[in-house]
Amino acid sequence: MTRTRPYWKDTKNMTTIGFIGSGNLGGNIARLAVAAGHQVVLSNSRGPETLAGTVAELGPLASAGTREEAAAAGDIVVVSIPVTAFADVPVAPLAGKAVIDTSNYGPERDGQIPELDDASLTSSGLLLRYIPDAGVVKAFNTIYFKHLLSLARPAGAADRSYLPIAGDSAPAKAAVNAFTDSIGYSVVDAGTLADSWRQSTGTPVWGTPYGPASNGKGQPAGADAIRAALAAATR
Repeated sequence: MTRTRPYWKDTKNMTTIGFIGSGNLGGNIARLAVAAGHQVVLSNSRGPETLAGTVAELGPLASAGTREEAAAAGDIVVVSIPVTAFADVPVAPLAGKAVIDTSNYGPERDGQIPELDDASLTSSGLLLRYIPDAGVVKAFNTIYFKHLLSLARPAGAADRSYLPIAGDSAPAKAAVNAFTDSIGYSVVDAGTLADSWRQSTGTPVWGTPYGPASNGKGQPAGADAIRAALAAATR
C-alpha cells in the first residue's frame, strides 16, 4: 500500500478534520491531513460503509461516519460536495467552526442558480446561507486534485506552492491557514467571501498556475503568481 510520507509532521498542532464529501478532492485533502498526523472523519452521501476501503488505506487516524458525525467530530470541517447538495449540510454541528468550502459552481452540472449566475452571490456565500453560524472559508477549489497531492511540500521548501483562501471570519481563516500550512501549502489571502469570485471556475487562478491536468504532477506556483492571477480576474 502506498502512503503519503508525513515528512513535515508537527504533533503539537494536530486537529481532527471532518469531511462532508470524500471524493477526489476531499479524499486527497484527507490523505495529506493523515500524512501530517491529523485525525480525519470521512463521510459521503452513500453511507460510512462505502468508505471502508479509503479508511483502510489511510490507517488508524481515519474513520468514517455520517455527515452529522463528521461535522460534529471535526475541529475544522471540509465541505467538498456539489453546490446543489449544500442544503444537506448539517447546521447545528458546524456552529462556531471553521468550514472549508472547496466547491466550484458549474451550471452544466448544478443547473442554473440565479444568484450565482448574476454574480450577486458567490458559491461560498450560498453555503453560508445554509450554515450562518459557521466560519466559511473558500479554499482548495483552484487546484486539480492530483496536483494537490503531488505538489505538497514542507515549510521552507523553495518550491512550495501557495493556495488562495477567502473568508469573512479572521479566526476561521487563521485556522484554515494553519491547517493548510501543516499539509504542505502556504496561502495567499484573497479577501472576503464576496471577493471569492476571483478564484471561481474559469478565473486565471483556477487551475492554470499549477499546470494542465494532463500533467499529473503539476508545477509549483508561488505567492506572486497567485496574487497576479487573482488580480487579473474579471467579471
